[in-house]
Amino acid sequence: MRVGIVILPEDRWWAAEPKWRAAEEYGFDHAWTYDHLGWRTLVDGPWFSAVPTLTAAAMVTSRIRLGTFVASPVFRHPVPFARELITLDDMSDGRFILGVGAGVDASSYDGQVLGEPELTAKERADRFFEFVEALDGLLTTDKYDHKGAYYAAVGARNVPGPVQRPRLPFVIAANGPRTLRLAARYGTGWSTTGLKNKTVDEWWNGVAGLAKRFEETLAEVGRDPSTINRYVNIDASPVFSLSSVEAFADAAGRAGELGFTDIVTHWPRSGSPYEGRETVLEVVAGDLLPKLQETP
Repeated sequence: MRVGIVILPEDRWWAAEPKWRAAEEYGFDHAWTYDHLGWRTLVDGPWFSAVPTLTAAAMVTSRIRLGTFVASPVFRHPVPFARELITLDDMSDGRFILGVGAGVDASSYDGQVLGEPELTAKERADRFFEFVEALDGLLTTDKYDHKGAYYAAVGARNVPGPVQRPRLPFVIAANGPRTLRLAARYGTGWSTTGLKNKTVDEWWNGVAGLAKRFEETLAEVGRDPSTINRYVNIDASPVFSLSSVEAFADAAGRAGELGFTDIVTHWPRSGSPYEGRETVLEVVAGDLLPKLQETP
């Protein structure tokens, strides 16, 4: 099992840089940051852009994979975003992973600050499908043309293209039937936050149901299950995974039993969300990470 960690883009670089370096030194397999203009209860505080943050992180690391958790079409256009992704893949020497999701509705800060119109759930899914399809084309095809309901591209160039071929990996966030099919079709990986529930057991039961549904979707589209990784955000659970060593061990164990190849936690913060102590992170990295990564 591989283990990743999210570092929120809220610190000035002098404070953020040591965390990105430490994520690699601790032995994490991948490190991520959120791609938002502002996020939930933290919208009134410091917040930095994901792409420059990940570019800087690429310059102070050499092994760990880096990614967005997750980018969305709420404020991204596939044509300029594809250029940024190609650049990130180059700057990281082929270590970049694109985590991508449908994004939240217009009631979120990302939608509000742009004055975006409210979309129905179907429209959001339609836009997401088109966004992923366009990014796939832009990253694999030079002089790419696209004409859709939400985006257009006319002879879009992609030279020199990504370092990773045929393109950088997509980890597609999906919980619903339509987006699960999208992940099965385009994803190098599928990621889930599970379903909202009040207790830990209820949440994991929901994750189990989604994992089963994804396996069925892979069979329906004729995708070999061994060709796609499965990521779970263990901090979408009612209990923060790094609130204690025991909580992390329990979450990792449950994820492994359900067949997840990758789990993702968050760097502990001094307040909500993800409130915890870095001493717990240090113990988990030193004692549990090597055991998880050795698991066949």
